[in-house]
Amino acid sequence: MNDKNLAAQGHWSRRLLLALPLLLAGCATHLDRNGEVTPLEGMLPADYAVERLSPRPYTPPDWPETLEARVLLPDTPADALRPAALLVHGGGWQRRSPDDMETIAERLAEHGYVTVNIAYRFAPTYRFPAQLHDLEQAMAWIHEQAEAWRIDTARIVGVGYSSGAHLVSLLALTGEPGRLAAVLAGGLPSDLMKFDDGRLVVEFIGGTRAEKPEAYRLASPITHVDADAPPHFLFHGRWDGLVPVDHATDFHAALEDHGVASELYLQHYRGHFTSFLLRDGAIEAGIAFLDRQVREDESSTALTQTPPTQYATQAPAVSNAPSKHADAPLP
Repeated sequence: MNDKNLAAQGHWSRRLLLALPLLLAGCATHLDRNGEVTPLEGMLPADYAVERLSPRPYTPPDWPETLEARVLLPDTPADALRPAALLVHGGGWQRRSPDDMETIAERLAEHGYVTVNIAYRFAPTYRFPAQLHDLEQAMAWIHEQAEAWRIDTARIVGVGYSSGAHLVSLLALTGEPGRLAAVLAGGLPSDLMKFDDGRLVVEFIGGTRAEKPEAYRLASPITHVDADAPPHFLFHGRWDGLVPVDHATDFHAALEDHGVASELYLQHYRGHFTSFLLRDGAIEAGIAFLDRQVREDESSTALTQTPPTQYATQAPAVSNAPSKHADAPLP
C-alpha cells in the first residue's frame, strides 16, 4: 500500500470518527397527517413489575410444528383488564427467534401490556400463508387465555420488525374485525411486488412474481389497506437497502388516504439492521402511539364492568377451509 492510499485511508478514518457520535446518537423525522409529532406525546408511565412465565406451546397437538410463546405479565391493578401485545420477530421469514423481541417485550410489559412473543414456521419448508396461520392460531390462543391473564381482547396490538412486521400488519389487515387494535411495525416490507425476485421472497411465496402474481398481491399488506385498517406506527431507516424506505412512505400515505391513523418515524443514517439494533427513540415513540390507541381511558376496562367470561371480541377460529391468500394448504 503506497503513501497516497494511506493518506486517503486516514482521511476517511477521520471522517468516520467525526461522524460516529451522530451515527450512534441518531435522529429521526416523526410525522403524522398534521406534520411533526411531539416526542413521546401521550406515553403513560412505565413502572410495572413483570412476571416472566416459562415458554409454552400455543399450537394444538396436531399442528405441523409445536410452536412456543414467551409470555410476560405486568403487575397491574387486579381490578382491571389490560391490553396485550403479540410480538413477532424478523429474519426473512426463515431464521432468527423470539430472542430478538425480548427487550421490546419487556418495555411493553413495563407499560402494562401482557406480551406474547411467538415463534412461527419458517420458509422455505413452509411457505405463505403458513406463517399467517400461525399468527391466527396465536390470536386464538391469546383469547383462550384472556380470562386467566385479564386481557381485554378488544385491545390486542401487534408488534414486529421486518418479516415480523409484515406478518403482524397482514394479520391486522386481513383478519376478522377487531382482531388487532393497532400495529407497531419497523422495517416493514409492505409491497412484495417491489422486490426483484430475491431469494427470500421467492422462497416465502413459493415462486416468482411472474409465476405467482396473485399470491404476491395477497401477501402484500398495502393491497389490503382500507378505511377499516387499524392504526399503524411505522419506523424505518432512511438508508435501508434491503427493504427500501418507500415501503414505509407509500404504506403511510395509503393509510392516510383512507383516513386511518398512522405515524411515520424515519430514522436518519440507519440501514435495515441498524434501524432495529440501535432503534433510537423509535420503540418509545411507538409505545406512546399504542398507548394513545388502546390505553387513553382504561377506567372503562374494570373487571367490575365486564363479566370475566365475556370479552369484547370473540376468539377467532382457525379455519380448515382453503385459504384465500395462496395455494398452500392449511395445517
